[in-house]
Amino acid sequence: MPVPIPRQRAIPAAESGQAQAASPRGGSAEESVKDASPVSRTPDTAGNTTDKVENNTAHTNLTLLLIEDDPAGSPIVPDMLDQAGKPIRVRTARNLTEAGRLLTDDVHCILLDLALPVPGHADSEDELAVLKHVLDLAPRHAVLALTASGDAERGAEAVRVGAQDYLFRDELDGRLLSRAIRYAVERKRSESAERRLAEGRLRAQENRRLERGLLPTPLLEGSPLRFAARYRPGRSRALLGGDFYDVVRTPDGTVHAMIGDVCGHGPDEAALGVELRIAWRALTLAGLCGDQLLGTLQQVLEHERADDEIFATLCTVDIAPDGRRAGLCLAGHPSPLLARPGKPARLLPYDNNGPALGLLPGARWPRMQVELGAEWSLMLYTDGLIEGHIGQGRERLGQDGMTEMVRRQYAEGLRGEQLLRAAVNEVRDLNGGELTDDVAVLLLDRVP
Repeated sequence: MPVPIPRQRAIPAAESGQAQAASPRGGSAEESVKDASPVSRTPDTAGNTTDKVENNTAHTNLTLLLIEDDPAGSPIVPDMLDQAGKPIRVRTARNLTEAGRLLTDDVHCILLDLALPVPGHADSEDELAVLKHVLDLAPRHAVLALTASGDAERGAEAVRVGAQDYLFRDELDGRLLSRAIRYAVERKRSESAERRLAEGRLRAQENRRLERGLLPTPLLEGSPLRFAARYRPGRSRALLGGDFYDVVRTPDGTVHAMIGDVCGHGPDEAALGVELRIAWRALTLAGLCGDQLLGTLQQVLEHERADDEIFATLCTVDIAPDGRRAGLCLAGHPSPLLARPGKPARLLPYDNNGPALGLLPGARWPRMQVELGAEWSLMLYTDGLIEGHIGQGRERLGQDGMTEMVRRQYAEGLRGEQLLRAAVNEVRDLNGGELTDDVAVLLLDRVP
């Protein structure tokens, strides 16, 4: 908890040399700011006028907003100088409504009279109701609580609620208040930095949890197939998107691989992708495949999605124990790419591509049988890989461009991790930087 600033004796302005005599007119918002920098009057949407302080940002003075109901109009805030010797500007608001109009981005600190009533809560028993109202109104501003002398308990409670410090009304002087304002502003900056750091850590933890769900460790124990995968999030998001994949080997020796993409980008889509991946693994280990598996996944999506417009594309492959044949099901997803020695890389058949999950109730997804051969590399990917641009124009890489690229890299002898790394890096280079969409790619290799 911040420690209140030690109280000092009142030092006359002439003795301290830090201030001139206070304005005899009462220190209104217009009068206090007028001496420090130009002020323009700007009407708001209700027809009222507010002050717009025109500053040179390289020489910004501290600005204090005093919220205090003083019927007599006597000033309680002396003239002050900041650490650089520049005058601290003061705006005065007589109530919370006026404070809301004067609370602009160039205000650094608020000095709040805790005795001020809250509109509509005149009979409230909460002694800090006005402070809580101001903290809600100005969450990014430093706040100093002003209370009666001897009421240290109320001041300490104000700090506990959210104020940066408290001051006694009849002990204010220029030096004390100037220092209190500087300290309050620095404390608020420190608190804001710590909060942003904590929020960043939480986002990183969320990312790691989502990543473990979306991009799991494959279950391939006992299989001769080699596995490699890459995931590259789009440049405009802090969280992972809805791309997901998985690979498992069932007791009969069949290797099942899957890759999918939930439409949209954000935590909700990522969470749905995690659910679909876990459901796919559970259903696969339970013995389901093909149309039956995809139909069940569609039911999961329909129950779990936040909006009826949400859908997911999916590609599933089940590779026979001998590694020479595979069954393929496509639900609105790009077809995998097959590369083999001595033969040009090509896309697997996609004529019987079914609809994406969540689009058509009662849809069917035919399972196609494909021949792989004795030695091969099978690449499954999301559309982020093929939607990158080529150079500065509007032309995209597309499936044909990707096929030609992998064909060349495979002919150069690249396999496994090297092939996958080269493919993703070249797509990024062709795009001229990071891709705007998430990219997930997995590669299975069979070497006799």
